[in-house]
Amino acid sequence: MKVAVVGATGMVGNVMLKVLAERNFEVTELIPVASERSIGKQIPYKGKNYTIVGMQDAIDAKPDVALFSAGGDTSLKWAPKFAEVGTTVIDNSSAWRMDTTKKLVVPEINGDVLTKEDKIIANPNCSTIQLVMALAPLHERYTMKRVIVSTYQSVSGTGVKAVQQLANEEAGIEGEMAYPHPIGRNALPHCDVFLENGYTKEEMKLVKESKKILRDDSFSVTATAVRIPTAGGHSESVNVEFENDFNINEIRKILSETPGVVVQDNLDTNTYPMPITAHDKDDVFVGRIRRDESQENSLNLWIVSDNLRKGAATNTVQIAEYLVENNLVKLNEYIS
Repeated sequence: MKVAVVGATGMVGNVMLKVLAERNFEVTELIPVASERSIGKQIPYKGKNYTIVGMQDAIDAKPDVALFSAGGDTSLKWAPKFAEVGTTVIDNSSAWRMDTTKKLVVPEINGDVLTKEDKIIANPNCSTIQLVMALAPLHERYTMKRVIVSTYQSVSGTGVKAVQQLANEEAGIEGEMAYPHPIGRNALPHCDVFLENGYTKEEMKLVKESKKILRDDSFSVTATAVRIPTAGGHSESVNVEFENDFNINEIRKILSETPGVVVQDNLDTNTYPMPITAHDKDDVFVGRIRRDESQENSLNLWIVSDNLRKGAATNTVQIAEYLVENNLVKLNEYIS
């Protein structure tokens, strides 16, 4: 496969390269793409150095697949140009997620929506991915009525500037601020920008994207997204009301048998999901599984995942793998 990684020098771009190598995705030609200030620099991949190129040079190379993680504006401008030359774009930004003509995909849940004609495919928001990974099998079995989610999101979800702000605060150094307030020893109920309805974009992503991925508008979702001073990994406190009653042991069994989900739920050994133990892993971890005693047919869950892995890079690569495995993207003719 001739693969372009757009935004190769960024946080998610770096993890994409790592995941491609770890999963032995067949890359016969790597095309790292970044902004003008990085063009000409070298980037390592599997023991070799590759020269970073600009957008037009990457398009002219006609890659089979382009993995995008370069921001919404960049994606809106350049993804269609890649698609025009036959490249299948898998985009990590929010640019195409709610476009009715584009697919929003978590392969384990709705990979079956993909076709050869899909040339721009959207990767969901990191918080949405881990949420639906846990809820999809439960919704199929018990039918969700309402979901209430509160997130506890790491600074890596904002980007390098926010990671540096936290590091500076921990070291007692004054520096550039990614947030309107200190993040160290603090919690900001403010992820992304505020909208007219009083919610943030991040909160509304959880609402809208979940329904699109699960192909169901019948359940309701409300969210509060909070930024906390952890370096990586997002956590979610989730309350779900179902149409049908459930058995807790069956809930655990369903989640344990769901590919990509790991149950960590042993109170005797203080075993439950944490960002520090989810770090650098591709699974979604679920624990604190318990009945909501205040409401019929309701369940509480605690969900944790590495937001740069399954929440971004890994899911993107998994979409590419799904396309290849199902012959939905062409291989270069020169590959024997």
